[in-house]
Amino acid sequence: MKNELLDKFIDSALKEDVGDGDHTSLAIIPGSLKGNARLLVKQNGIIVGIDIAKKVFQKLDHEIIFEPFMNDGKTVNPGDIAFQVYGPVLAILQAERLVLNLMQRLSGIATQTREYVNKLHGLKTKILDTRKTSPGMRLLEKYAVKIGGGENHRFGLYDMILIKDNHIDFAGGIENAIDRTHEYLRKNNKKLKIEIEARSINDINVILKKGGIDRILLDNFTPDQTKIAVSVIRDKAEIESSGNITIENIRNYAECGVDYISVGALTHQIKSIDLSLKAF
Repeated sequence: MKNELLDKFIDSALKEDVGDGDHTSLAIIPGSLKGNARLLVKQNGIIVGIDIAKKVFQKLDHEIIFEPFMNDGKTVNPGDIAFQVYGPVLAILQAERLVLNLMQRLSGIATQTREYVNKLHGLKTKILDTRKTSPGMRLLEKYAVKIGGGENHRFGLYDMILIKDNHIDFAGGIENAIDRTHEYLRKNNKKLKIEIEARSINDINVILKKGGIDRILLDNFTPDQTKIAVSVIRDKAEIESSGNITIENIRNYAECGVDYISVGALTHQIKSIDLSLKAF
């Protein structure tokens, strides 16, 4: 994970939460008081955010001693203790909500991703995330997907060409969109993978005839349509499925032989796992 981006995120999140001071704690807790707290797991899942929590605590006070009892990716159960901290109580209380918000959400993403990945056991198909992430948290949420066993799709609009339906329609068709993409990459001396969306078998035939792409995205195809598409594309390009794919039907799509399945729900329809920071 990129430390500079993570540091900026933590600084911004603490500023949002603490503002000009945690006045409740400042009113009640002596500044010299030191104490212990530990992160208690209250639900089954995959834990994520141990090192991130350490950064949050120690950014608030370098005197805090952070003792982890597990690493990211460990399967946890109710009653497990993920880590404990010792140090100035004011700093521990200021860090509490940010640490819990991050770890609960990221652990929820990893836990759900693992459920999707397990559905594809024994198959070649890989699970991909999407750009459907919380603003400002993409780096962290995509990290959680990786911990859960998924793979990252593009991080943003800058690291891959993905020609979707609106691009095609505004460009006046598939051929125009592909031609303009190659012209742009040449002019700007960029080397980016090119993926293009197909909405029908006819689209696939047009794309293959035109050529010059790396991956075809099958958008909102049924499993039966996907089987036909895979037989048409064969080894001419990578194949990705997306749209109306759920944990209940994802294996049906994977068994068609696609290389990737992208699932927006990995990051935008998740349930945080229950964690609690308790003094002891």
